[in-house]
Amino acid sequence: MHNWRWEVFLEPAQGGSGATYLDWVLVGLRMTAAVSLCSWVIALLWGSLMGIFRTYPSKLLYGLSTAYVEVFRNIPLLVQLFLWYFVAPEVAPLGLGAWFKQLHPNLQLFVASMLCLGFFTGARITEQVRAGIESLSRGQKAAGLAMGFTLPQTYRHVLLPMAFRIIIPPLSSECVNLVKNSAVASTIGLMELAYQGRQLVDYTAQSYESFIAVTALYVALNLLILLFMRWVEKKARVPGFMGGGGR
Repeated sequence: MHNWRWEVFLEPAQGGSGATYLDWVLVGLRMTAAVSLCSWVIALLWGSLMGIFRTYPSKLLYGLSTAYVEVFRNIPLLVQLFLWYFVAPEVAPLGLGAWFKQLHPNLQLFVASMLCLGFFTGARITEQVRAGIESLSRGQKAAGLAMGFTLPQTYRHVLLPMAFRIIIPPLSSECVNLVKNSAVASTIGLMELAYQGRQLVDYTAQSYESFIAVTALYVALNLLILLFMRWVEKKARVPGFMGGGGR
């Protein structure tokens, strides 16, 4: 009995800005893509560093990276988001809290969401990098050191290139999860895709059309990510080392 009105997306949005409701959805899509990309860069760089520390022969670095993983993996994502947005600016040292509060409100939302998603996902990538390194034979590390490489050089030139090839599939899943997890940012007011979907329902009362469109855009965005990561996996495959899935 629902009155389907897909043309609602082409109607002028309320507010007198001249934008349509479709423009609202596209703004949300761009925001989701932006916060996901920035968070992924943080997660990949920081998670890789912590993953190295998890295998490095240093009790201090191992302890710090282990504490990071245990803390960020065991606190719900929504709670972490509230901590980053409401609590971190109040306890941040060296004037960082004051700097954050002087930002534009929309930029505050973006920065808090980006850091939350980045460090939350980084904890998961840490374990994947650790598992990738530990899956390699000890002979590779020994061979690198025997060639005259220092331990950091052995990680850079021998261990990490092979470890990252192994963990491309789970990294693909984490990237998709990050895009989906970005929807929690709507709870603090970031105008990403899920937020715009709820706003469309409030202004148009067309809930089915709104959330079907939002769902389709999430699926399309994640399919593009998966296709790209499959291309990367294919290009990075080392013949004779990585299995081809029985093909």
